[in-house]
Amino acid sequence: MYQKILVANRGEIACRIIRTARSMGLATVAVYSEADRDALHAESADEAVSIGPAPARLSYLDADRIVAACRATGAEAVHPGYGFLAENEAFARRLDSEGIAFIGPGSDAIAAMGDKIASKRIARQAGVNVVPGFDGEIDSAARAVAIARDLGYPVMIKASAGGGGKGLRVASDDRAVVEGYEACRREAAGAFGDDRVFLEKYIERPRHIEIQVLADAFGNVLHLGERECSLQRRHQKLIEEAPSPFLDDATRREMGEQAVALARAVGYRSAGTVEFVVGADRSFYFLEMNTRLQVEHPVTEMTTGIDLVEQMIRIAAGEPIPFRQEDVRRDGWAIECRVNAEDPSRGFLPSTGRLVRYIPPDPEPGSIRVDAGVVEGDEISMHYDSMIAKVIAHGRTRREAIDRMGRALDAFVIRGVASNVDFQSALVRSPDFVSGDFDTGLIARSYPEGFDPAAQGAGQDPVALAAVAAYARRRYIRRAAATSGQLHGHARRVDADWVVLTPRDRFELSVFLEDDGCEVIHEGRVHRLSTRWKLGEILLRGEWDGAPICVQVERMGLLYRVSHRGARIDAQVMTARAAELLALMPAKPPADMSKFLLSPMPGMLVELDAEPGRPVRAGDPLAVVEAMKMRNVLRADHDATVAEQLAAPGDSLAADQPILRFE
Repeated sequence: MYQKILVANRGEIACRIIRTARSMGLATVAVYSEADRDALHAESADEAVSIGPAPARLSYLDADRIVAACRATGAEAVHPGYGFLAENEAFARRLDSEGIAFIGPGSDAIAAMGDKIASKRIARQAGVNVVPGFDGEIDSAARAVAIARDLGYPVMIKASAGGGGKGLRVASDDRAVVEGYEACRREAAGAFGDDRVFLEKYIERPRHIEIQVLADAFGNVLHLGERECSLQRRHQKLIEEAPSPFLDDATRREMGEQAVALARAVGYRSAGTVEFVVGADRSFYFLEMNTRLQVEHPVTEMTTGIDLVEQMIRIAAGEPIPFRQEDVRRDGWAIECRVNAEDPSRGFLPSTGRLVRYIPPDPEPGSIRVDAGVVEGDEISMHYDSMIAKVIAHGRTRREAIDRMGRALDAFVIRGVASNVDFQSALVRSPDFVSGDFDTGLIARSYPEGFDPAAQGAGQDPVALAAVAAYARRRYIRRAAATSGQLHGHARRVDADWVVLTPRDRFELSVFLEDDGCEVIHEGRVHRLSTRWKLGEILLRGEWDGAPICVQVERMGLLYRVSHRGARIDAQVMTARAAELLALMPAKPPADMSKFLLSPMPGMLVELDAEPGRPVRAGDPLAVVEAMKMRNVLRADHDATVAEQLAAPGDSLAADQPILRFE
């Protein structure tokens, strides 16, 4: 066994690997870029080494700097986590030549499975179901059209070296094939340095289900069951679970056997994942093999009790897998939600900035796990991906796991950057998810314009949210009324009757404070809010009519913002007379920003193609804003003439910051 390992990654996965290594008695080395100097993963390790500037290509993707860090610290092995160099065959080969162990599969297996054309051929030879398609190189758009017609529409155009949704298009006719072929080649060349693409039949209403495998150097290969990963947005997974609510035992067993066969065929050694696309009739086909640890590996750990990082380290050190296939048992159900720094109300665009408040849900052994790489005060940088944390919930049944996940998300406080917590909270409670009847297109169909928690109104129990706002207001007013030295005859008076106004509704409530909450009367019905909430706290925990409740409530000037189960209201709480007078006030129209090109997200302005005096037509590309690996091309939405340039390439932009002004 090694004495010291280096973790060639950052964020939550680096912290997670360090945690297991420490439990094994191993010393750890973290590497960090200039942007991550004070990051949690750097502070968590026994040693930390600076490896360069913030851009990943100059730090986390620089193999020379990683090797130098190993030499400087005496690290004997490198765990790459996921992303960055995790599936880079040249990096694995380089470490081997330097006498440093790579905690992952051999470079030959990485190369074989990293080439999607080659991997399909290997899978077919190993007896693995493969999607009908053409896996030879396609040298022209015309050839792509001919192949698509033979396969039958719709088809999927995929980059051979692709991943993460890059270099991938679905085409339903000849024109879409031509456009998709050219677009995929451009994307693949830019992202992977390899513009080869192939075509395969598109499986309609597909589910994305993967099998976790483990293999050692002694010929032992086994699987740890499946993970359901169908809830995706732009081909990026958002919610994963184990087991799948869709598979039957026969299909589950056959998929596991084929995954093991593929791992044997490539001489695999380490943890790996074989991904399948599954049709509505439970027919399944090989998609790709990820030769690394997956983001969603915790759901497998929670249901099997097997620490995958520990097994990777032990296998790399030459130890055999200490259990057999028949020893693997599944216990209950686990669900993982990825908490990302993105704004669902802006079409899920990335969000950057400082975590002004960060209060994750309390971990509960065996029930709730939180994997994170940040603490309050950290900055979410534009240079890396948008993941803040992962919440994993376990239950004896799927229903219990869903309920625990919902409560955990309700208690997750993030301020300073936009996040998808409210969206995830609504999604795990949606009828489609709860029923298990979904596919990879669910989010695109259900939320084509994104998700705005304010647009959900007051959610499932509007009276409860209005009551929380009124209770908070009543508590603040009681404190104000108790202030000493008030002018005689003009002291603050407190009444029990209040009007709560939201953008959609009006509630007339009577609120009677008690030591542990309040009694609320609405339309003649008596409700009870039991809580020990203190003024200034964001989380209000307690019971509403005897049922547990966890609500986020904040005082924002004259408003009280209340969030619960993915819904949010901004409530005004006032007397009936004040509400009557407010109704007479004229509405203030929003500012006219039609003469400006605005940045839709925080990021860096990397391109600007507009000068004062230049006429532009609707649809013309004007600027490119980049953040968290996403390039957003901004186009003119109407014919105009540029009057003024308000930002320059290289500038860091805030959301809604003006870039151009038009005449």
